[in-house]
Amino acid sequence: MADPDSIQIQVVRNLNPYKRVGGIVKIEHFFRVAASVDIDKADVKRYYDFVDHKVSDLLLMGEAAASANGRDIVEPWDLPITKGLQESIHVFERLDVDIGLEPILDKKAPRPADLDRPYSLETDARLPTIAGGVSVALARSFKIIDPEIKHPATEDWERAFQIFDQLL
Repeated sequence: MADPDSIQIQVVRNLNPYKRVGGIVKIEHFFRVAASVDIDKADVKRYYDFVDHKVSDLLLMGEAAASANGRDIVEPWDLPITKGLQESIHVFERLDVDIGLEPILDKKAPRPADLDRPYSLETDARLPTIAGGVSVALARSFKIIDPEIKHPATEDWERAFQIFDQLL
């Protein structure tokens, strides 16, 4: 029988969990600027969970790419950054000059412990802007799902999550 502590470690995807109260005002402001969408405190928890899962998924696939290329360390070029995500990262970098969300994402960006390969310092340094790009893509996806949306409902969040799960 497996040790209960080891089971918990296997389930934990992020040893640097989000502080659920941090950055609420900046995140709400970010969604208004990025996509003219208003979110509330309950949505911020959904947002944190979404970013945690998507960045972890990107790192997992980056690990597979590093392994396939015979390397022990995950480098930035191993991450499956699509053209669209790269454009969203650039949008985030431009928007964030005035918003200042990157330091919050840096503190809270997932650093999964269950990867078999470590990732480089350069990869780690890029995680906040990658999380920001994923954030821009999420915010803008609400307007694609419903161009008239002002306040995403639970089902809007679920639809967005399903779309991203298919693509990232």
